Amino acid sequence: MEPNTRSTGRLPAAFLTPGSSSFIDFLADHSPEMLPGNRKLPDGIVEAPHGTTIVAATFPGGVVLAGDRRATMGNMIAQRDIEKVFPADEYSAVGIAGTAGLAVEMVKLFQLELEHFEKVEGATLSLEGKANRLSTMIRSNLGMAMQGLAVVPLFAGWDEGREKGRIFSYDVTGGRSEEHGYAATGSGSIFARGSMKKLYREDLTEQQATTLVVQALYDAADDDSATGGPDLARRIFPIVTVITDEGFRRLSEAESSELARSITERRLEQPDGPRAALL
Repeated sequence: MEPNTRSTGRLPAAFLTPGSSSFIDFLADHSPEMLPGNRKLPDGIVEAPHGTTIVAATFPGGVVLAGDRRATMGNMIAQRDIEKVFPADEYSAVGIAGTAGLAVEMVKLFQLELEHFEKVEGATLSLEGKANRLSTMIRSNLGMAMQGLAVVPLFAGWDEGREKGRIFSYDVTGGRSEEHGYAATGSGSIFARGSMKKLYREDLTEQQATTLVVQALYDAADDDSATGGPDLARRIFPIVTVITDEGFRRLSEAESSELARSITERRLEQPDGPRAALL
């Protein structure tokens, strides 16, 4: 898109022309080179920092989405305190696994996509509509995914129509699946899912659901070197978010640290497993 270099202060005509309610379609028409999937990459596999484990669980009244803080590059720790869980809008959130830099950029574009739709249409997308928009964005990144730059998020939010929390998972092609009860993605997902399978109940309270996801991240870190557990010395704790009919809320560092410390202390007492961990 050519910048407006005239001194009138007016926006370029592209910004004033009625069009699609999709910001991605707007970029595709006027500045396609700005879309992540249209960038040229060097030949071969590209190695970059990767985010790892994201978990989610529903409870009566909402949904919890959480992620560990470690990013890896091969067998090295690239970053110990990366943030992987972001609000998408007031009633939904995205947790990222995969190529960290590209995933964060995709989340920012997704946030802008939802905001643009709301401003143009004067209404918000349904939760299912948001999940479909994210699916389209992931599918447009397929070329990069084939070169090793895959992004596989977990999307969760409060469905105002159905009055409950819902979770959606994706594959690298943009395929979307709704998960019921709990879900995990990333390198430690197999261990996190196994932990939640034993502990999850449909009647969990919000407090028990937040404990459940942090416990699952702890168990994943115990078996997956790419997943970072609570780091008490550096005061690095999982990011835990709760979405209810009141909107998106991120637990404070004090709340996250209290959860992590209680689980760590309980594991010292029960080193073989989290028996009755939620009671």
